[in-house]
Amino acid sequence: MATPLGARGTARPATTSPHPATDKSPLVLSGATVVLPTGTVKDGRVIIDGTRIVGSAPDNAQVVDVTGYTLVPGFVDIHNHGGGGASFTSGTTDDVLHGIHTHRLHGTTTLVASTVTGDMDFLAQRAGLLSELAEQGDIAGIHFEGPFISPCRKGAHSEELLRDPDPAEVRKLIDAARGKAKMVTLATELPGGIDSVRLLAEHGVIAAIGHTDATYEQTVEAIDAGATVATHLFNAMPALGHRTPGPIAALLEDERITVELINDGTHLHPAALQLAFHHAGADRVAFITDAMDAAGFGDGRYMLGPLEVEVSEGVARLVEGGSIAGSTLTLDRAFQRAVTVDRLSVEDAVTALSANPARLLGMYDTIGSLEPGKYADLVLLDHQFALKGVMRRGEWVVDPQLG
Repeated sequence: MATPLGARGTARPATTSPHPATDKSPLVLSGATVVLPTGTVKDGRVIIDGTRIVGSAPDNAQVVDVTGYTLVPGFVDIHNHGGGGASFTSGTTDDVLHGIHTHRLHGTTTLVASTVTGDMDFLAQRAGLLSELAEQGDIAGIHFEGPFISPCRKGAHSEELLRDPDPAEVRKLIDAARGKAKMVTLATELPGGIDSVRLLAEHGVIAAIGHTDATYEQTVEAIDAGATVATHLFNAMPALGHRTPGPIAALLEDERITVELINDGTHLHPAALQLAFHHAGADRVAFITDAMDAAGFGDGRYMLGPLEVEVSEGVARLVEGGSIAGSTLTLDRAFQRAVTVDRLSVEDAVTALSANPARLLGMYDTIGSLEPGKYADLVLLDHQFALKGVMRRGEWVVDPQLG
């Protein structure tokens, strides 16, 4: 696990998890406000038997009173680079597992590990390591953010390692991931971009438009070719203009596109978030963290790929140039901000944090809502929507200790 370089202030390791529940008897969480796809139920209950939610309580079920709390599905993060001091791009297997666990402590029960731009051989090697964790069920897959992005909109990516999206090289990364590649972010206006989108679509991998300098027309062409996600909408792309609308207008208006939003109060002005929800609707928004190592860890200096990052008061920026370098966000904070600051409904927040990303990953049959037959992945929130408990696959990751 990486230690911050010259760390200052509050840098500290993530809290260790309470021991998993050893009592495997069925469990009824009773009395909570339960957010379901069909609506919110007051004085509801969720029944867990083993790793799954079930429709009726067995005779030997233990009943736990959670009156006054809210139960929502476990959060699903499709864009996450690390946490707890660990990087998914450069850490060891144990480091990566620590980063995953850090985010589980904050309610993210399903996570896609994202890499940053690197040498092609190195990224292929990382894909091999991460694919093993995906095969074990620790992560839901791999997201390659870079190296196929625009030098004009590189953000916190090393410019000398960027390259055009040659379909043969895109295919190399897909093959290295052994069927566990879930998403690739590309600047689709670059040479080979449209052909690479088609290649990804043919292989069942999400083509995401991001770190792009595309025009409106070029973005429409990429969507027609099969792109389905906007990587952190508004960030690392041209601003919306009244004569040159650019990619933002094309991505917001097309019903085939799901837009990622980083709801940390730094990446987006609240009006931009409201604009996205107004035009795309809750069913086309996926909240992400875009988290880097410092998430759940603290301020200090870190490495993001080959670039040095300064984290101060929870905001990550490149030491050289000052570009925002990912976030220190966790999805419990994104949820709480959505309903208390942005004034979204709890139902819309659940849609953006759980249901929509689960659908994107093709996993909505097992995660993303609190329905019988699905995994018992859930988050317990108090009256201020602060995290109180986290369950994954029927075991408490964060035990609410309700007494």
